[in-house]
Amino acid sequence: MRSIWAVAINTIRQVIRLKIAAVFVLLLLILLPVMGFKMTGDGTLMGRIQAFVSYGMSLTVLLLSLLTIFAAVYVLTSDVRDKQVYTVLTKPIRRFQFVLGKLLGIILLDACLLALFSVVVYSITITMPRFVHADQEQLDQVHNEFYTARASLKPEEPEVAAEVEKKYEQLKRNLEVPAGVDEDPVARRNYKKELASRIKLRKQAAAVGEELEWEFTNVKPLSPEQNLFVRFKYDVSRTLFDFQVYSRWVIGDLRQFQMPSPLNTPIYSLDRKDTPRTAHEFQVPADAVAQDGYLGLAFLNVPLNPMIVIFPLEDGIEVLYKADTFTANFFRAVLLVFFQLVFLAALAVFAGSFLSFPVAILLCLAIFTMANMSGFIGESFDFPTSKISWIYEYSLKPFINMLPELDRYNASRYLVPARLLSWEMLGWLGFTTLFFRTLPLIILSLVIFAYREIAKVIV
Repeated sequence: MRSIWAVAINTIRQVIRLKIAAVFVLLLLILLPVMGFKMTGDGTLMGRIQAFVSYGMSLTVLLLSLLTIFAAVYVLTSDVRDKQVYTVLTKPIRRFQFVLGKLLGIILLDACLLALFSVVVYSITITMPRFVHADQEQLDQVHNEFYTARASLKPEEPEVAAEVEKKYEQLKRNLEVPAGVDEDPVARRNYKKELASRIKLRKQAAAVGEELEWEFTNVKPLSPEQNLFVRFKYDVSRTLFDFQVYSRWVIGDLRQFQMPSPLNTPIYSLDRKDTPRTAHEFQVPADAVAQDGYLGLAFLNVPLNPMIVIFPLEDGIEVLYKADTFTANFFRAVLLVFFQLVFLAALAVFAGSFLSFPVAILLCLAIFTMANMSGFIGESFDFPTSKISWIYEYSLKPFINMLPELDRYNASRYLVPARLLSWEMLGWLGFTTLFFRTLPLIILSLVIFAYREIAKVIV
């Protein structure tokens, strides 16, 4: 361990002397405070803080990720290229100790830089309301909807497997299934997935005078004296003249309407008028949740609306409640970023263990880009009748699944909307990232470098 630590210390000194490292650090030290005071967002206090956290954390993660890749590749390839590795390996340091020391040095440097810039982002975020003139309403909004960590609950999707099979057989008998779908297993599965989405979306539509109901279980607010937040977004079958949708909402233990006993849990009802295709929130007291954690929510498409109201499947309806503090959530988000940096460090060391500097950088940047676009890449190949989808299913998809989903699990996605990143979720993401993705790269790096020909023997 002493040899590994010695290599790690030397690696940190080697990276500190790099000009690109100094440039990245100076950029963050200058840009983060400037962004904190210059960003306006949508003009409100909430918009300014959200814009700063979004762009500030994204810039920090991007620059630290690039620095990790460049530094890790450089410290390994430059020692081999400049023949400095000869003097190191002739000492009582084995090859695996040399590689692990390089990796440990990059990880330690990442941890220090991430801690530094996280403190900068956190300090600016916390103190920003003091330097912005905002009324009490905006301060209350920021306190309730940003400086917190809200757990999100979405209703369970209805089971439509039987309906999908019935509909598919009906279309098949009527010769309405596109050519080639029934013969191709991948195309058939994608086609049935599309049918399932249509059926589920139909169940999320309310005609004039109809009512939609959702059920939520395991709702656990911190205190019944706090508030619940219902976030919703809907579309309409045709455009309205004044772009407003009238609605009536009922929230509480709706099971009580079917019981002869008196109501024990408050049920709240409110009438609203909202713009379609835009996310909205309203809040009700948390005492609407039953003692067993059950919460019912009903939406009525009132007769004032001459059209069908449709709730999207992904972000149509959800219930939010305070489950932790902003500080604790921010700390967990920083740990999530650290896990991702560890993966990038291992990837860069793996590439540098057998490739030259330019090729290793190109490989790491390509994988880094794919990890940031994994969701987009998957959706791009998800066509019911596409022949390319079959190739993607058995070639590119397994490789994409091996990469961390940097576009889906990133710090801004949790901090900006004040969504809870639980310890359970963080533990699972850390376990999969470190053991299923990072550890194999480290093992491959050790094996490759152990058998790599560093110098040829000339007789």
